[in-house]
Order: sequence, then structure tokens, then C-alpha cells
Amino acid sequence: QVHLVESGGGSVQAGGSLRLSCTISGPTYVYLCMGWFRQAPGQEREAVAGFFNRGARFYAESIKGRSTISLDAKTAYLQIDDLKPEDTGTYVCASSTYDCARFTAGNMHNWGKGTPVTVSS
Repeated sequence: QVHLVESGGGSVQAGGSLRLSCTISGPTYVYLCMGWFRQAPGQEREAVAGFFNRGARFYAESIKGRSTISLDAKTAYLQIDDLKPEDTGTYVCASSTYDCARFTAGNMHNWGKGTPVTVSS
């Protein structure tokens, strides 16, 4: 059984940085297709960053160039620099039970509860 627990969210000012963590418990296939989604109030859930397709990395256009997703032992990290107010939302870690050709919410089978991020201008 896969269990995902996020941490590292908080309230920061624009221009700051955050490092989100997702502690993973479960089989090793969890690492094949997994990553982060963002849920903002009144908006659809958005894929932010993730691993897919045999080690490829996905980054949303909105954070490309100022974020890095990484994996260490049983923890996945999402570093976001130069935070902007539009980065505000709940960041949720998710994983699939198999590798995936595309990093999308529809391919995920396991979800954490999320960690909130608020960026003020």
C-alpha cells in the first residue's frame, strides 16, 4: 500500500523559495510515475512537476526554469525559487502504480493530503 505525506509548505513573500517534501512509503514502482500537483481555490488541479516515462521530468510552464524536482531515498522534493503569488495553492504529491507516458492527474492512483503554499506580493 502506498502512503504519501507532504510537508514544507507555508506563507512566503514573492521572490522567496520553498522546498516541498513528499515522504513515500510503498513499493519501488511508486517512483516511476509520481510528482506534484497544485490545487488553487476555484481552479482546476494542475500538474506542476513530476517523473514519468523512464525518468523523464515534467515541469509546468508556469514554474519551468525556477523549480527542480528530485528524489532521494524515500523522499521526493520540489524546490521552487522566485515564488510568485500565482504559485499559491495546495501542493499535493501523487503517484501511479506503473510508469506513465504522460504526467497527468488521470494517471495517478495514490494521493497525499497536500501542503498549503501562500505567496504574498
